[in-house]
Amino acid sequence: MKTYYLIPLLFLSACSTTPKLALHPQQSPPMDNAAVRYPEVVRAYHVGRYVDPNDDLVMHEQHAIYRVEENTRWNFHPSFGDDYLPAAPPRDAAFAPAPVNDAILAEVNSQRLATTEIMMQARTLTTALSQFQNALQQTKTNYQETAILRASVDDMKRRLAALETAQGQSPTPSISTTNEPPDSLSP
Repeated sequence: MKTYYLIPLLFLSACSTTPKLALHPQQSPPMDNAAVRYPEVVRAYHVGRYVDPNDDLVMHEQHAIYRVEENTRWNFHPSFGDDYLPAAPPRDAAFAPAPVNDAILAEVNSQRLATTEIMMQARTLTTALSQFQNALQQTKTNYQETAILRASVDDMKRRLAALETAQGQSPTPSISTTNEPPDSLSP
C-alpha cells in the first residue's frame, strides 16, 4: 500500500512545474531607410585662398566646404512592391552609380570606337577642306593673272593692227604753221 501513496505525489510534482515561455523579439524585415526617408544631399565645393570678409587680418587657405543641399525628409509616396514594403525613392541621377553589365560595357566601347573613327574622319575632312581652299585661292589668283595677260595681249594686238594699217598707208606730209623744220630739237 505504500506504493499507492507515492503515485499521487508523482502527479503533483508533474503539475507543479510550469513551463517556461520563451519570448523572442520579432525580427523586423530588412528595410531600406531610403524607402521611409529621403537621404540628405551633401555637396562639396572647392574654395581657393581668400581673405575673411569679417576680418582683413585673416586669410583662409584653399579647402573644401561641404554644404547640405537638401535635408532628410519623410517619404510620403506609398509605392508597394513585393511583400508590401515601400520601394526606394527615385535617386538623383548625378549621384547614382552607373549600371554596369556586359551589354552596357560593350555599347560604351563601341560608342568610343565610333567616336574615335568619326574624329579621325573629321581631321581628314578638315585637311582635305584646307587643301581645297588653298587650291581655290590659287585658281582665283591664276584666273586674275590670266585676265590681266589677256587684256595686255588684246591691247598689243590692237597696237599691232594699228601699226600694220599705218605701215600700209603712205605717210602724209604734215603741214606746219611755223618756219621751223619738223625734227627740231627745241622745246
